[in-house]
Amino acid sequence: MRTAINVLLVALLLSSASCTKPTKSNKPPNVDHYTCTMHPSVHAEAPGKCPICGMDLVPVMKKGSSEATAETSSQMQGVKGGSEEQDGHRHGMEGMPGMPGMKSGGETQGAQTHDFVVPVERQQQIGLTYATVQTTPLRHSIRAVGRVMPEAQRVWSFVARTDGYVQQLFVISPGEIVEKDEPLLSIYSPELLTTERELVMLLAMRDDAKTVAARATPEQLIAAAKSRLGQWNVTEKQIAELEKTRRPNEILTLRSPFRGVVQQVPVKQGMSVKMGEPLVEVADLSTVWVWGEFYQDELPMLRLGQEITVTSSSYPGEEFKGKLMLVDPFIDEMKRTARVRVDLQNPGLKLKPDMYVDLSLEMDMGKSLVVPVSAVMPTGKRGIAFVDKGNGRLEPRLLVLGERYGDVYAIISGLKEGERVVASANFLIDAEAKIQGALKSW
Repeated sequence: MRTAINVLLVALLLSSASCTKPTKSNKPPNVDHYTCTMHPSVHAEAPGKCPICGMDLVPVMKKGSSEATAETSSQMQGVKGGSEEQDGHRHGMEGMPGMPGMKSGGETQGAQTHDFVVPVERQQQIGLTYATVQTTPLRHSIRAVGRVMPEAQRVWSFVARTDGYVQQLFVISPGEIVEKDEPLLSIYSPELLTTERELVMLLAMRDDAKTVAARATPEQLIAAAKSRLGQWNVTEKQIAELEKTRRPNEILTLRSPFRGVVQQVPVKQGMSVKMGEPLVEVADLSTVWVWGEFYQDELPMLRLGQEITVTSSSYPGEEFKGKLMLVDPFIDEMKRTARVRVDLQNPGLKLKPDMYVDLSLEMDMGKSLVVPVSAVMPTGKRGIAFVDKGNGRLEPRLLVLGERYGDVYAIISGLKEGERVVASANFLIDAEAKIQGALKSW
């Protein structure tokens, strides 16, 4: 009985298999396979959904066929929004080193370039634009932040050279502008009066001497008295006036040695001062220093005497021209920067001490073939540009890139002057190139 049942089951199975008709593929004759625009590794023989992301699969045309389906166009439109973020990321990329195996003209050893087609209608739909490869002059700029400081040799600090009392202040607060030889303050000093009296007596002794030998000793003492007065900040003009009038004065008046700005007045009228105490400080701001910091990899570009442009947010649109006069040979171990000093004229005293400013150094870097940064599709260590071959045909090229200068790359090899390259929507074009197998051997 069991044997009969088994024989009956086998007969039923054979009958069912013989009645099944083979499934015919509904793939058009000009379609090679179906894939996902976001995952080109997916290959299917019939339309459907991507097993990875769930997007509709699009047809990949056979080689030699320039037709494209509306489905491909709609899928490309779907990923257009994501391309903007990718393009923005690429704009921040710097120049990449050359790739091994690169030949002149964009050919590579062990790699073949394949044209692929993106119909003109689709290019318009995705907003594709082109840029022309051209030779242009290159300018490189480096920038830094600086701080304004008075020139060290143009700051004069008066200190008490003898004990005394502040008799009168002619300047009372920082920020006051004083002219050359304008009085700053006066000090009452008994020691000054004693020394001036001594000088007057020596002058009279010299005048009364009858012989040259008799005048020799007073002359030596007169020179010593004048030297002592000079050490007390008595000017030569004041000493000459004393010689003329022969009237000693216990009041010492300190005068500004140049036209400048009062920086400090730490004393008050009537205050007792001891030798060495600060009295007043004056700075000449007609010429100032700007101390800035440049990174260590920018130092080889710096040369003494270079013109540097200084700008300040306090004066929009106004530029100050200075000269690079010093590069500190010591590097800051934390910031990896070196200090530089820029000397510049300060008409109208616009630049104030401790003011923050911006430094800009522009350099001529010669000429080179260039393309916009947006025209380069970075893929790991390679840079790819898509060259327009006309009638919707594009050719991917491997590039050897030089430095980045602003919004362009210098091209070492891979492109020729006058060629047109895709300058926008590169992410979409790269996806289409992968779908059509143009980058398969790369």
